[in-house]
Amino acid sequence: MAKILIIEDEEPIRELVKLNLEMAGYETLVAADGQEGLTLIESHDIDLIILDIMLPKLDGYELMPTINKKNIPTIMLTAKDGLMDKVKGLEMGADDYITKPFEAIELLARVKSVLRRTGKEKANITFDDIEIFLDQRKVLKGGQEVELTYKEFSLLQILVENRGVAMSREKLLEIVWGYDFPGNTRTVDMHIQRLRNKLGTDRIKTIYKVGYRLEA
Repeated sequence: MAKILIIEDEEPIRELVKLNLEMAGYETLVAADGQEGLTLIESHDIDLIILDIMLPKLDGYELMPTINKKNIPTIMLTAKDGLMDKVKGLEMGADDYITKPFEAIELLARVKSVLRRTGKEKANITFDDIEIFLDQRKVLKGGQEVELTYKEFSLLQILVENRGVAMSREKLLEIVWGYDFPGNTRTVDMHIQRLRNKLGTDRIKTIYKVGYRLEA
């Protein structure tokens, strides 16, 4: 998996981002100020940086020339939500921008999108004897292809890309079926049961009164 550097001076946010990324299977490095971040950038092979703008010692904007020189994809993370701040960050080379507060699912989706867009993310994921080819929308179990419907694969992909994160039935319904779907959350339950049966796995855990989480 990709190695991600988190440069954030607020410890609760830094640790929350770190926890969510590691639960999703990523390797992480952390820095509490710009100077520490610069040292890690220069001494490690990094696939993505999550960069706060307002930092002690060196701010996020001051780090961007070095980041650009090393061609490291970057998501700017900041409390600033003004349009000009976003424009400045993107013009300086940031690949994406997310403002605080944010949900874990949004952060992970943006991380996944930037890594894939910049060629830093593998297009296939494996756990146990199951291999998932995201680009081909194909799943193998023990080397044999498993026939999944379009919705079943989409549901599996969301769980895989957010593995370790509890996903509510409502959120899964919204992402996979869309806002206008006339059904209810029982649809999610039925598709989860089919996935478990077809994949022969107990990794898709039921989270009481919430939804589901893939442990992989």
